Amino acid sequence: MSVLLHFVKWTLGLAPAEVTPAERACLAKHAAGRRRLAEIGVWHGGTSRQLRSAMAPDGTLFAVDPYEPGRLGFSIPRIVGTREVERVCNGSVVWIRRNGAEAATNPEILQSPLDFVFIDNAQSFDALKVEWEAWSPLIRLDGVIALHDSRESEQGSVQFARDVVLADPRYQVVDTVDSLTVLKRCRPS
Repeated sequence: MSVLLHFVKWTLGLAPAEVTPAERACLAKHAAGRRRLAEIGVWHGGTSRQLRSAMAPDGTLFAVDPYEPGRLGFSIPRIVGTREVERVCNGSVVWIRRNGAEAATNPEILQSPLDFVFIDNAQSFDALKVEWEAWSPLIRLDGVIALHDSRESEQGSVQFARDVVLADPRYQVVDTVDSLTVLKRCRPS
């Protein structure tokens, strides 16, 4: 579906969620009460809205997406995403209009370890490799990192998750649902 068509459907309340209801519930469960969260790949903000609802009232959600301008000269997904996230009045949101690897070096992100990270923008082996290397060191002990498109598909990200992420001794799998893998940090680097 084109971005413009999705925008029209979203405006009319007809656009579907980008993650499954089961994945969304799993993310909310693991984000509940967390204070420093990041979502890499916000797009239309449905998951970001869910994370903001679940996080601690004094929490901060770092919403990371470059939101490149489209053919019309602006980013329709940015309009949809910001409006979706603004529907929730819980904690605060810091928008970072960079790609994931660049955002991982943001001074606000680096102030202290993160409680929860959701990587939702990496569907290839190389893309997940870049995001994993940038974000996995930033998670505190007992913090959580969730990977979309990391199981039950033919995408390269599944191979990276299987070959590298699941073998990483710093993390253990705590939940899986549909294409989502949730891992808890159990060891320092």
